[in-house]
Amino acid sequence: MGEHVDVNHFTVRTLTVQRTGTMASFVRGLAEALKAIKAFCSSAGNNFTRFNYLGEWHSHPLFSVQPSHQDHATMLELVTDRRVGANFIVLLIFRLTGEALEGSAHTYLPDGSIYPSELDFEEKQ
Repeated sequence: MGEHVDVNHFTVRTLTVQRTGTMASFVRGLAEALKAIKAFCSSAGNNFTRFNYLGEWHSHPLFSVQPSHQDHATMLELVTDRRVGANFIVLLIFRLTGEALEGSAHTYLPDGSIYPSELDFEEKQ
């Protein structure tokens, strides 16, 4: 979940971690995810235009941080589902390489378009 801080600029404020899956795949626990989204939005005063669900993240510990075909298909299924009602969804993929964190970001729109997006890492103060 994150905060809309400027035009096309979002800051991730909290992440959910689910441990269901294998080294090469995972299954999102929908009930857990919805509970976390509701709690985050409530703690942010239900100010949905500023604080909201941004999308999904997962790791590719042994693979490229670029989305797989399955990643693209899943994200397009989510963003084009009218029941979800998303204007966009972002997919973040990470992996540790030595002591460095490597990642990618891709934005998915309801019209089916996919855009590589900029990912900024900030040092924790």
